[in-house]
Amino acid sequence: MIALETRIAVGFTAEIYDWKPGQVLKLFNLGKSRGTVEYEANLTRLVHKTGLPSPAVGEIIEINGRYGLELERVDGISMLQAIVRQPWKSGYYAHMLAELQADMHQRQVAALPSLKERLAGKITWGVKLPEEVRRAAMAKLEALPEDDKLCHGDFHPGNILLNERGPVIIDWIDATRGNPLLDVDRSTLLFGGGRFPAGTPWMVSVIRASFYRVYLAHYRRLMPFKAEKLAMWLPVVAAARLDENIYFDERRLLSIARKLLE
Repeated sequence: MIALETRIAVGFTAEIYDWKPGQVLKLFNLGKSRGTVEYEANLTRLVHKTGLPSPAVGEIIEINGRYGLELERVDGISMLQAIVRQPWKSGYYAHMLAELQADMHQRQVAALPSLKERLAGKITWGVKLPEEVRRAAMAKLEALPEDDKLCHGDFHPGNILLNERGPVIIDWIDATRGNPLLDVDRSTLLFGGGRFPAGTPWMVSVIRASFYRVYLAHYRRLMPFKAEKLAMWLPVVAAARLDENIYFDERRLLSIARKLLE
C-alpha cells in the first residue's frame, strides 16, 4: 500500500496530494474509472497545447484501488482565496477573470467534444428536470448554431490558481468546443447568483454581486455581445446543470429553467 503524506486540497471528485518534484497528484475518489481519468488527461493535454495557462499532464497511476493523474505543480492560492484575503482587490481579480475567459474564447480545439452535445446529454438524462421543461430545453438547444471556440465548462475563481508566473486555469474535465456565451452563462450560474455550498467564506457572499458585475462588464468590452443573447440561453444551461446534483441550489436552477415555458 502506498502512503500519501501531504494532502493539498479536497474537491468534490478528487483530492490533490504533494507528489514528485514539480508535480502534484490528483487522486480521484474510489469508483472513478480509469476511462474517466484518461478522458480528463486527454482534454487537459489538448488545452495545454494551445498555450493557454494550464497545467502540463503526466502519467495515470493507480494507488490503493484509486486512479490518479500527475499534473504540473502550480504553487500558489486560488483566485477565490485571494479575494477572501484581499476583498478590496476584487475588481482587479474580476478583470483578470474576464481577460482569461476572453482569451480562452478566441482559441479553437477541434478535437474537443461538442458543448451542444454535452448540454443535450445532461438535459436528456437529468432526473430532476420536469418533462415539459426538458422538451422546451431540447427544442431551444436544437436551434443553437454550432460554434468551435474553447469553453471551460466550470469557469470560476476557484479554478484559477495564482502564482509568481501569473494565473493558471485548472480542472478541464468539462472542456468543450462551442458557443462562448454558453460558457459565460455557466459562469453566471456559478457565481452570479444563488446559494453557495456549506463552508463558503461569508466574504464571498458579500462581494459576489459587485464582482460579477465588474467581470461581466469587462468581458463584454473584450468580447462584445447583446445582453439579451446571454439571457436567452441561461435557462438551457440551468436545465443542464440540474443533472449535477447541486442540492443547495436546485430550487433556483429549476426556476430559471422554467422560463423556457414562458
